[in-house]
Amino acid sequence: MGNTIGPGSRILVIGSSGFVGSHLEDAFTGLGAELVRFDLHPDPAGRYETICGDVRDVDALTRAMTGCTAVLNLAAAHHDFGIATATFESVNVGGARAVRAAMEHHGITNLCFYSSVAVYGEHPQPPDEATRPTPVNDYGRTKLAAEEVYREWEANAPAGQERRALIVRPAVVFGPRNFANLYKLIRQIDTRRFLPVGPGTNRKSMCFVANLVQAIAYLWSAPSRLPAGSDEVYNYADKPDMTSRETVSAVYRALDRTEPRLRLPLAPVLLAARPFDVVGRVTGRDLPITSARVRKLSDTETSFSADRIREVGFVPSVSLPEGIEAMVEWYRREGHDATPVVHLPPAEVSR
Repeated sequence: MGNTIGPGSRILVIGSSGFVGSHLEDAFTGLGAELVRFDLHPDPAGRYETICGDVRDVDALTRAMTGCTAVLNLAAAHHDFGIATATFESVNVGGARAVRAAMEHHGITNLCFYSSVAVYGEHPQPPDEATRPTPVNDYGRTKLAAEEVYREWEANAPAGQERRALIVRPAVVFGPRNFANLYKLIRQIDTRRFLPVGPGTNRKSMCFVANLVQAIAYLWSAPSRLPAGSDEVYNYADKPDMTSRETVSAVYRALDRTEPRLRLPLAPVLLAARPFDVVGRVTGRDLPITSARVRKLSDTETSFSADRIREVGFVPSVSLPEGIEAMVEWYRREGHDATPVVHLPPAEVSR
């Protein structure tokens, strides 16, 4: 069927060398699709040939899309530190416009865009897809603007042509080869540099990378399962949510470590973190201890509804505790000795 993926599909994956891109192979080749990889950087493991280019470079994208039938855009400026507002704008929004122009050049009508729950901002109840987005940072704001670029592209198809813009908004993603928040928690617990703070009853929506990739493949391998005329957008998080305390306990169990009974009170820890906040602001460094990090793990509730994707029939294969265990196994096998590499996008188009 048109605007789905399956045998004979040739998909340009933009941002293929990143964490999520490194996990696509099994789910997508299992559908009979061919992946063409495009990124600023080569595949870090050297497993796949990669076309090196910038998501903002229309000419490079146009060349890379030759012979492709669909596009998966994973590329983004997303780090909390070291990226200017203008760079968020140029990579996330300017990149969407460049992708749109290249697709229009080739007449490609089939797109999946990797967005984020960051578009919702802060809400008292878990946002679902009907919640009005009110982003509170550059990442969420520019991801939402990129969605709007693709929605406009979808709505303005020429006569006789039907376009598809499938948008997926994942919560925090974790799994092997990811060096973000959960990796840091695992490492701190493993090296005995972690003490639990506060009650830890705050819920945190997360998703295991293999489940997320399978969900994208499930949605994209069939026509839209939503009512005609509905924007095809899905939140993704593995359910049920775990509390911070449950997540910490799962890591201790997977590492075969005894969890300490002592929990530090939140208020004095936040006070002790203030000097690190100042150092971080002055130096621009992403420090392991800041009041924002303490609140994020120990106090802030970040829960998102993911009912819609369950309602259309997707069933994840791995539970959250099983995913955490799999990531700890990877950490013990190779992640412990790996050197995290952070690629910040250049301010200007890289050619």
